[in-house]
Amino acid sequence: MKLKLKNTPEQVELVKAMGSRDTSVSREASEAFAAFLGPVIQKVLYTAGTASQIFVDSEFDEDDSPSYPLDLYYGEGPGYVTVWSQHMAGGLPTSQVEGMKELKIATYRLDSAVSFNKRYARRARLDVVSKAIERMAQEVLVKQERNAWAVIMKALAEAETNSLKHVLLDAGASFGLTHLNQLMTRNKRINESFSGNTPIAPYSSGITDLYVSPEVKEGIRSFAYNPLNQSGIGNRALAAGEANHDQTLPDNIRSDIYNNAGMQSIYGVNIVELVELGVAKKYNTLFDDFAGSTDWFADDPDSVQTVFDGGATGHQILVGIDNTRGAFIRPVARQHDSGGDGTFRALPDEQFNMYGSRVEKTGFYGFLEEGRICIDARAIMGLIL
Repeated sequence: MKLKLKNTPEQVELVKAMGSRDTSVSREASEAFAAFLGPVIQKVLYTAGTASQIFVDSEFDEDDSPSYPLDLYYGEGPGYVTVWSQHMAGGLPTSQVEGMKELKIATYRLDSAVSFNKRYARRARLDVVSKAIERMAQEVLVKQERNAWAVIMKALAEAETNSLKHVLLDAGASFGLTHLNQLMTRNKRINESFSGNTPIAPYSSGITDLYVSPEVKEGIRSFAYNPLNQSGIGNRALAAGEANHDQTLPDNIRSDIYNNAGMQSIYGVNIVELVELGVAKKYNTLFDDFAGSTDWFADDPDSVQTVFDGGATGHQILVGIDNTRGAFIRPVARQHDSGGDGTFRALPDEQFNMYGSRVEKTGFYGFLEEGRICIDARAIMGLIL
């Protein structure tokens, strides 16, 4: 993420005024700059993070109590459903059982504060001011991403529909077309109608996005140059119980992969690369914490128990999302007095104005109020390699 202020006469004069030793001039300039700052950071937060590709915004008025009607998602008559959400920033997402009613959603504040010496403002050091804004956006973005992916991983680790887990296991294997095919089949099984039949109006269009590690994307790129029919086991014999994941790809598809530096979609599923995924990486460890001692072969009683190992020599999780369902909701408050109806509000940090020229610093405080919730776990699938 990189932010840069335009070097225009108006910007320069405003920044210089922020460094004024006249407290009234400095405060007025800081308030004007803060009004400009809020929408900029709001736009950065929306475009820079990965969670914004999964969660759908549901805005509410500040100081309101947001809620969501569950019957928009479940049309199966009376009963109970399970949703995953957080009650505080950084808290453990909880499986909250709700009846078919209006679901009250817990929200929390994410904030950051930055400051810099006034002499940089008086010298119109736009690079220093830009770095301060960049830092504020980064701090809020890190908090946002961690909270959002905690809900995603918690829902994935615990989701079970029609006695089927939403996570498939092929430990130690390299990703192949067989795996994606199996995920698509499991998605159909967990989206049966409440009577166990084919739904008249399908709940799901299938997985739309598959989030993978750079190592898995490397394997997908290798589809382009591996010899035909030998991209799985090569020339060696299959070991006992080992599945054959050989790929048979037409030459024109191999050429497309080669020309585009990798396959961007397979079977209509977008392949999204995340550096936070992969063995011993951040989101992989997060899934390990939530999965605990879950036996991922539990639906096959003849198999040896397999527990997810997120360590350096262990497993990795791939995350499949059905974005057509809108099951991941981000309630976010509209801040009406933030220079418009924005969701991020920036204010001059009054602790520096309080002491005037004795401090010789200026700064800003910014925040937003949001929540993260998974209303329907049938929109998420996983694969353990």
